[in-house]
Amino acid sequence: MLRSPFFYLIPLLFLFSCKEKKTIDPNIKSSRKEALRLRDNADENYQKENFNRAFYDFNKSKLLFETIKDSANISYVLIQMATIQQVNGDYYGSKETVTEALPFAKKIKGHISCINNILGIADKELSLYNDAIFYYNESVKESESFEGKQAPLSNIAAVYIYQKKYNEAIILLESILDKKFLNDKSKERSKAIIKDNLGFAYFKNGQDEKGFHLMSEGLKMRIETNDNYGSIESHLHLADYYSQKDLHKSDENALEAYAIASKLNSVDERLEALQILISNNNSGQNHKYTQQYFRINDSIIKVRNNFKNKFAKIKYDSKKEKDENEQLRLEKAENELSLQTAKYLRIVFAIVLFFLLILIAILIRYYKNKNKAIEFKSSYDTETRIAKKIHDELANDVFQVIAFAESQSLAKENTKENLLQKLDDIYGRVRGISKENNKIDIGIAFTQNIKEMLSAYHTGERNIIATNLESVNWETVDDIKKITIGRVLQELMVNMKKHSKANLVVIKFENDPKSIYINYTDNGIGCEKTKISKNGLQNMENRIQAVKGIIEFETEPNNGFKARIVIPK
Repeated sequence: MLRSPFFYLIPLLFLFSCKEKKTIDPNIKSSRKEALRLRDNADENYQKENFNRAFYDFNKSKLLFETIKDSANISYVLIQMATIQQVNGDYYGSKETVTEALPFAKKIKGHISCINNILGIADKELSLYNDAIFYYNESVKESESFEGKQAPLSNIAAVYIYQKKYNEAIILLESILDKKFLNDKSKERSKAIIKDNLGFAYFKNGQDEKGFHLMSEGLKMRIETNDNYGSIESHLHLADYYSQKDLHKSDENALEAYAIASKLNSVDERLEALQILISNNNSGQNHKYTQQYFRINDSIIKVRNNFKNKFAKIKYDSKKEKDENEQLRLEKAENELSLQTAKYLRIVFAIVLFFLLILIAILIRYYKNKNKAIEFKSSYDTETRIAKKIHDELANDVFQVIAFAESQSLAKENTKENLLQKLDDIYGRVRGISKENNKIDIGIAFTQNIKEMLSAYHTGERNIIATNLESVNWETVDDIKKITIGRVLQELMVNMKKHSKANLVVIKFENDPKSIYINYTDNGIGCEKTKISKNGLQNMENRIQAVKGIIEFETEPNNGFKARIVIPK
């Protein structure tokens, strides 16, 4: 029952650190002014719980902040957008959004702590309690003041209550409540959350009177501060409390929670309220409550997807508008340049030559495409044979040399050890080459094969997140294209492991009736786009082009690496 009120408070804790002031360049004054206006409007709507409008304005302001390279505000609005997604139950989308903020947040005080706290909340709501506690502890480490540590510590206490570790939760919440900074009037919502959850922990631990007193105080404070969303949790806690003492009051609190949750479209809380009403069985409307419960429960996936699609559409439309404006700006600049230059004949010649080359390329492609699929399949078979040959022959030969060296008496011990080490390294590299070029299962186990391949790069220091892989109907996808996708993902992972130093990688799969979309993002060191190594990346481009697909790269120093892949079905 302990859910969203904790993260509802997070942005307020770091509001001032998130809104850093920078020297304004006169050339970008207009864009900055509009971006700040949109951000402030979004903050106002956020406080009024107009979440859809707030998300829209935050996203619009983010695109403008990107044009003026304002990392602090980009990070801030992405944190706010991720928080809104969590309010609406889109936890995977929230993790993706907040991950996008990581490259911008590294040098901004308090932001990394915010991001870890939000990741912890998402994992808590997805019942990944150990992962949640890990991120909360990371948030605590990144916070320099106890005020900053308060939210993740409170969230750890919430997980303890989920795990029925009531004593641990009580000790932690009491220590937070004892801090003087909570006496500030601006911290009333924080204090209300802590009191309510501390009271709930006491109640669950058998100390009913003390628990009821604290929960009642928490509800009163939430009403006084107009914290409508937070009051849902207080009413649900009191409904749980009264269910053992006064069923009428239990029903009253459950119905109040249900009404507020319905107004705010909080589906999970509505289900919890109905569960209490059904369990109480204290009115003639139990059948009605049961029907409502099943109706809402059956539609919850649809509701989640609607919100997810709505947020995705806002992002897509804003990006499309930005791209169109950028395209118009480029076209205007090109027109001005054309008017100023006296060398238009060269341009005409270049255009004619360009179209001539395209015509030649089309004719060549027409004749080559007939055999391209056969050649590509042959190439795949060749790769598989090479992998098997390296593994079965060369690797075993090297291993035999190692065994032979171990069995011989060499004059110099250092020479022996050095020889063994070098040969062992060669052996490891050969097996690595074999593994990277091994056969890809393109049958019904394709998705499992991809997951296992990606999980091989998941370590204690590096987190690999793959989403929506099952959303694609792989049975309808051509085998050659599945092979291409598998190989490209392998090369992306190898490139990441060798060069990026990333500790978080997100791979998102999407599709529509015509195409499959794969978006790759990591938070590594990045590089200048002009200095991208062409070896592995050129292989990816060749593979994608062979199946008439598109691959685009985006990277900057210290801003991670992104790749977008589009493959027609």
